[in-house]
Amino acid sequence: MASGDTEVKICNKALLLLGAESITSFTDGSTAGNACGLIYPDVKATTLGMYAWSFTIAKKELNRDVETPNSEWTYQFTMPNDMLTGVPRAVRASSTAGSPLITTWEMGTTLGGYSALLTNQTTIFIDYQRSVEEGNMPSYFTQLLTYQLAWHLAEVMTDQTAKSEYWRGVALGVAIQGYRGGFFRQAVNIDSAGQTPSVIQDYLLTDVR
Repeated sequence: MASGDTEVKICNKALLLLGAESITSFTDGSTAGNACGLIYPDVKATTLGMYAWSFTIAKKELNRDVETPNSEWTYQFTMPNDMLTGVPRAVRASSTAGSPLITTWEMGTTLGGYSALLTNQTTIFIDYQRSVEEGNMPSYFTQLLTYQLAWHLAEVMTDQTAKSEYWRGVALGVAIQGYRGGFFRQAVNIDSAGQTPSVIQDYLLTDVR
């Protein structure tokens, strides 16, 4: 189920974990607002790109450009503006279920500087990972994003390296796990199971005081 959160709400949850004052916007003139405004886009993009979250996977028929590639390929197709990663997850010539993957393609750049898929196929359908607005993120993901933000904001807001390290551990676990443990692992398990549990464990501020 979508969380219905906004970027400010998510940042305020992270600030609450750190015992910091809440913000009204990223441009409210506060130290916290400025810090959130600076780091939020990168932390969001990084967290979305850490795993092929089910709610980020989309299918799309690409538009073939009038412009032709200056290469051995015959056609080029404009990539979606909301694509997170540099390459699609799958490329096919048909939208029919079970249609075979196409392997004769490569990524390139248009004369205008946009990312494009180059191929000799006349029609292209892709599976790709897209960016998602906060209101459409499931609660387990916004919880992970909150912990990620707490990690990145902790030293700025509290001047305590220990709190930064603590929240990194909550979000991602420890080095021996390749920083793929913590709540990240729980969120991945929830996402792969396709269901949200009735209770998601919260890590209280009192745990680090």
